[in-house]
Amino acid sequence: MKRRYKCYACEPPCKNATQHAHMCQNAIQCWKSRTRSAFGEEKVSRGCTTSPDQLPLICNQNTLGPRKRAVMHVNIICCSKDYCNDGDFPELPPIVSDEVTRLSADLSNTFKMTLAILGPVFVIGLMAALVYYFMTRHHRKSIMASRIKNDPDVYLVNDELLRATSAGDSTLREYLQHPMTSGSGSGLPLLVQRTLAKQVTLVECIGRGKYGEVWRGQWHGENIAVKIFLTRDEKSWKRETEIYSTILLRHENILGYIGSDMTSRNFCTQLWLLTHYYPNGSLFDHLNRNALSHNDMVLICLSIANGLVHLHTEILGTEGKPAMAHRDLKSKNILVKSDGTCVIADFGLAVTHSHVTGKLDLGNNPKVGTKRYMSPEVLDESINMQCFEALRRTDIYALGLVLWEVCRRTISGGIAEEYKVPFYDVVPSDPSFEDMRKVVCVDNYRPSFPNRWASDPLLAGMSKLMKECWHQNPNVRLPALRIRKTIHKLASADEKIRLNYDEVCV
Repeated sequence: MKRRYKCYACEPPCKNATQHAHMCQNAIQCWKSRTRSAFGEEKVSRGCTTSPDQLPLICNQNTLGPRKRAVMHVNIICCSKDYCNDGDFPELPPIVSDEVTRLSADLSNTFKMTLAILGPVFVIGLMAALVYYFMTRHHRKSIMASRIKNDPDVYLVNDELLRATSAGDSTLREYLQHPMTSGSGSGLPLLVQRTLAKQVTLVECIGRGKYGEVWRGQWHGENIAVKIFLTRDEKSWKRETEIYSTILLRHENILGYIGSDMTSRNFCTQLWLLTHYYPNGSLFDHLNRNALSHNDMVLICLSIANGLVHLHTEILGTEGKPAMAHRDLKSKNILVKSDGTCVIADFGLAVTHSHVTGKLDLGNNPKVGTKRYMSPEVLDESINMQCFEALRRTDIYALGLVLWEVCRRTISGGIAEEYKVPFYDVVPSDPSFEDMRKVVCVDNYRPSFPNRWASDPLLAGMSKLMKECWHQNPNVRLPALRIRKTIHKLASADEKIRLNYDEVCV
């Protein structure tokens, strides 16, 4: 049988903690309590529980949390000892005003509503950001993997694409000088291209074309040219990078190469090619602006021929240079230096050939050259694309047309014709393949010479040279070395021309 206790008891209102109206016997539990009515009136009492059925009704009805005045508060302490309900009565929590309670409830509701609205938005935004990040990273790695596969000189270090390339005959010579060279005998310093685009500040756009844009940029305080390719022309960018990186390509009359890089601007991938900058621009622009003296004309023609000789010539050695054909030679792809000489640029369609290995590298670019400068065998599709000599002769044909453009702007007898492109009088400004085929192959037409050239020994000699360059039969065309020697011989016969041959032909 469960033990019974003796308890103090008093009915409210009990005046103080020591007032005991009477005692109860045979109790299961003793208790004392304090209550607060809905109007704030407090009462205390003591008593005992004699029936087990009363225990849940008395000892489990405490309400101690902060509440509004309109709700009753009850604090009951139950115990199981004789007279254990003696002493002070339990305390109640303070009353919370309606205004504070209402503000707390309003803030709680506002917070819950804000969380319900912004929570899903934040989660969706975070998921979108993660998807974009991983897609961008995957795309970049795919491009890197493609470049590594096609170029053994490219490698990855900590997810960064590195490439060691020849810096070329840079005007930034002091910056690029380094005790470690390529070891090929060229004496070129090596430039490790790592985030090269981040070091360049684009200043102004100086040209636009089908491939993209050309900008003048600043790199370590020096002006450079930045050729920005569109992503659809990645093959042209890759081919130019390969050609410019060829050992021993550096030459006085080949555009100086600084480096290549891939960057992203405005969420768009850009392919950069960094080269030397020449304020005079292309030969096309130069001829449109200026008439030439005999000395200027010889300097331009001789330097172009000199660059083409270097391009066409194979240099044998442990790490030699393969022979190359440009395949897109024209006045817009030739730049004019400040000293009046020229450099050949734009090698997106170039091919290489090695007599030692017999390998002909046509690249992987499906584009063709400029239709206006295409040779007859290209236009009638009779050319053997697997024969390097045939490709080299197409450059000679185009060179003849460039020489005609230059000589036309040369002053003779106080007169110089206005600049015109080849075949300006027989085809439209943007001729089709069929237009050029009819004029060059069917009609066998070539640009005409002004009558006054016949009385000028230098221009008369240049006229004869042009005819041998653009002959219908490719086998009759002169090699680049013979063209260079012929121009020098014509210049030497003119007493008015002061030309240092060693400075031009290196």
